[in-house]
Amino acid sequence: MAKPFLLLPRYRVLLAGLFSQLLCVGVARFAYTPLLPVMQQQTWLSDAQGGWLAALNYAGYMLGALTAASISSIRLKDTLYRLTLVLALLSTAGMALAESFWLWATMRLVAGFSSSGAMLLASGLILHWLISHRQRGELGIHFAGVGLGMLLAALAVELMLRLSFDWQAQWWGFAALAVALLIPAWCWLPRPAKPAPGSGGEQRRAQPPSRTFMRLMLAAYFCAGYGYVISATFIVAIVEREPLLAGAGNWTFALVGLAAAPAVMLWDLIARWIGYLGALIAAMGLQVVGIVLPAVTDSLAGVLASAVLYGGTFLGCVSLVLTMAGRLYPQSPARMMGRMTLAYGAAQIIAPALTGMLAEATGHYDIGLWLAGGFVALGAVLLVWLRGVDQTAQRLDAEAKAVA
Repeated sequence: MAKPFLLLPRYRVLLAGLFSQLLCVGVARFAYTPLLPVMQQQTWLSDAQGGWLAALNYAGYMLGALTAASISSIRLKDTLYRLTLVLALLSTAGMALAESFWLWATMRLVAGFSSSGAMLLASGLILHWLISHRQRGELGIHFAGVGLGMLLAALAVELMLRLSFDWQAQWWGFAALAVALLIPAWCWLPRPAKPAPGSGGEQRRAQPPSRTFMRLMLAAYFCAGYGYVISATFIVAIVEREPLLAGAGNWTFALVGLAAAPAVMLWDLIARWIGYLGALIAAMGLQVVGIVLPAVTDSLAGVLASAVLYGGTFLGCVSLVLTMAGRLYPQSPARMMGRMTLAYGAAQIIAPALTGMLAEATGHYDIGLWLAGGFVALGAVLLVWLRGVDQTAQRLDAEAKAVA
């Protein structure tokens, strides 16, 4: 007799990763986006202060990413993963304790640190378990949790607004949700064991990229990070400030999450047709359109198109770069991803703080959106150049097509 779906160890492990994303990214990170306009309406929080809080969140993520990259012990990574689950809960509840900028700043920093647990540690632990148990290594379900987490955050805020919860009660509501998500994220991911003999399969040697590849890829990924963070942080606030779109902010953010959920699997398929670099260029090109649309039009159709284009591309960019790191350094992708994360994360610290100050000075986010779109466009141009002149880029594209 077949075991029920949820009892199969493989799916329990994959769902543990999904729930970790819902907790650490959906609640601890992305609850802030739909709650930002609520907090601005009900407290003294300004555009600039909102931007600084977002910047601190990404500073926390960078700290977590660097910490994760510095640890080699799989058991220590497991311990840190479980710590990030607890920190996600505590940082969410901490936002409700008092109306204090410095308390909020500390909680956003801790929440950013916790999100690295789901994005980096959980993915490594899941792959380790799958390989150890001779299972197919895939993370599509795991990374779908990012989009589903955004959807969850948007729907939760919309529900609590309809129940007339104030900003503080909404953070407590998210803390209660975090407790429910923490249990499967903790219990369904087993403690790591040593891989069974022969379970690692064929060992591929590292193929270090050229200097040109790394320099242009780091610059392009910085640009991608700048573009990603603006919509991720301010899209609800941007929509809610348009008189004709008031009340549509949370639904727009929900659509972003819905579009992001299948993005990793979609862009993986696209890469098999046009190569990793080709897919990354296409994703960034579409993302430019998605970012600048709210600055061009205030129509509902335009905003919804922006949500789909942005949601369907930002996670694809991350997954494509992660995949290329794995192709270049099969045994230690963190060797490349550590440097890439620094570039991506540095942009995510600078961009929201600058955009918040620009919005406070001008009364709108249009300049910030055009600046973000310009950065992503520049990144796409750098990748087009890289694809034309560099052998590493051409080899990666050929390998992606060979998979098909």
